Amino acid sequence: MVMFKKIKSFEVVFNDPEKVYGSGEKVAGRVVVEVCEVTRVKAVRILACGVAKVLWMQGSQQCKQTSEYLRFEDTLLLEDQPTGENEMVIMRPGNKYEYKFGFELPQGPLGTSFKGKYGCVDYWVKAFLDRPSQPTQETKKFFEVMDLVDVNTPDLMAPVSAKKEKKVSCMFIPDGQVSVSARIDRKGFCEGDEISIHADFENTCSRIVVPKAAIVARHTYLANGQTKVLTQKLSSVRGNHIISGTCASWRGKSLRVQKIRPSILGCNILRVEYSLLIYVSVPGSKKVILDLPLVIGSRSGLSSRTSSMASRTSSEMSWIDLNIPDTPEAPPCYMDIIPEDHRLESPTTPLLDDTDGSQDSPIFMYAPEFKFMPPPTYTEVTIAILQIVLSLLQEVEWEGLLNWLVVLVLTQTKMIVSFVSLPPTPGGSLHPQQQCAVNLWKEKKQLYLTCFFLPLFLDSYFLRD
Repeated sequence: MVMFKKIKSFEVVFNDPEKVYGSGEKVAGRVVVEVCEVTRVKAVRILACGVAKVLWMQGSQQCKQTSEYLRFEDTLLLEDQPTGENEMVIMRPGNKYEYKFGFELPQGPLGTSFKGKYGCVDYWVKAFLDRPSQPTQETKKFFEVMDLVDVNTPDLMAPVSAKKEKKVSCMFIPDGQVSVSARIDRKGFCEGDEISIHADFENTCSRIVVPKAAIVARHTYLANGQTKVLTQKLSSVRGNHIISGTCASWRGKSLRVQKIRPSILGCNILRVEYSLLIYVSVPGSKKVILDLPLVIGSRSGLSSRTSSMASRTSSEMSWIDLNIPDTPEAPPCYMDIIPEDHRLESPTTPLLDDTDGSQDSPIFMYAPEFKFMPPPTYTEVTIAILQIVLSLLQEVEWEGLLNWLVVLVLTQTKMIVSFVSLPPTPGGSLHPQQQCAVNLWKEKKQLYLTCFFLPLFLDSYFLRD
């Protein structure tokens, strides 16, 4: 609502303010005008626009681009209102004047309403109030558009798979390899869906590796031949450690699709894409990453697919007679047994590089706060003591300690070699200095072995992602 000297109110009101529009649908509303004193109005006009904009600075160069989806102009008329000379409308205090308008969105792909760090897609209706001898007054109201992305098409219902191997080396010496192969049942998902992951991991290197999976959003902005890409991790899941010479498998490991906007694929200057990353963290080496593309559909696609799957499941299981036993006694409530120091006050989803710190962006919804941590898995319980020890070890100045150990080992090894190279005694017994070297090795061999294996141990646990 806009306030002026002689205008009490001037605003755009939609018939359905909460509606999210799609291509081909009609947007209807009215422009409401109230005055404080008698006012002559020449015309009330509207301008409806839908525009995608991209803007960022690259050094001293401004990268800017726009793409238009909608443009509609019209001059509105009142019904049964008195007019003066030159067809002007005479507005009087105490009356409310409503100018109705309506227009249809274009058929075909439309950019979904979006606000990002370097670009946006906005739709709005702007009204103009023309008065003689007065500046034109304006008011503006945004509305939301969502392009329908149907995930029931054959392309998006087809499975997606990939495979990758990486050879690992240590100081230019081959150290085995890590291989990953993964498959998901389909490419298209909607908000609230569970992604079922089937993956196989093989580790033949000498290091301990960790398999992980994450849903990642990728925003791509294009302007003046330049490209800007931002990435954000939305949700993730982690597997157990895979030690050297062993394999691991995921059979239906699930990852939920959070509350996010559908994919934007039809805009030539701005794209919002999603992918499922299945990767293995290898200490001291680059990750082995599989990138499986995802397409996030609109809510309507979710409801249609869910209903079809539910009806199919119902028809397939209609012949089964389930004899459900009496309900057993419920286990104790987790809230009653969890200690106070294990409670959380905010979600713990991490973010990756180049994320927009503002919390008003509509594409990423924020998860509700959790009051309690989830129950620990058996693996977490069994290694709890080890995690405590490792947290204490992280406080040690390892670099200085390792340097000291290496110098000590090299010094004493050189001394041992020099003693062993001495000529034997006439009686055939060990030389006194050789006997000293043997005794020194017996006393210090645990230190030597610790100095050799400790860097590998720390590399496996402290260089994890």
